[in-house]
Amino acid sequence: MSDAARNRQTVERFWATLYRRDFDAVGAFMAERGEYTDVFSPGGDDDVARGPAEVAARLRLGLEPLSAIYHHPKHLVAEGDLVMYEHAEEWHWPTGEACTIKFVSVQEFDSEGKIVRWHDYPDLQLLLATAPPWWIEHIMEGYAREA
Repeated sequence: MSDAARNRQTVERFWATLYRRDFDAVGAFMAERGEYTDVFSPGGDDDVARGPAEVAARLRLGLEPLSAIYHHPKHLVAEGDLVMYEHAEEWHWPTGEACTIKFVSVQEFDSEGKIVRWHDYPDLQLLLATAPPWWIEHIMEGYAREA
């Protein structure tokens, strides 16, 4: 099996695990030096989770409060150590707000098949315009506690 095929299969398992909300298992896909960030996030270039535990904590912070999350996959392309995925996530908060956020996710792998870089390019304008204020406060406080 080629590296690209292996990495594609890993990404498919990765996203299935994420949508089951098994955040620690998602973190386990990451290399010890692996990085995850939402590009263009309000936290700027310093808003990066590093390593399996931080990635799991960051996902838990943002996604655990949701009442539901649904995945809408589109295009998945793998070449060598890079996988790019165009998809959307439908987020529902327990207070009734909902939106479908478009993403391009880029994941880079090391020779061991672990993710060393995961950069999400979400439609943050839509997310921030739709998310309830309590959730945005929760996110911002979470980052402040981690700093």
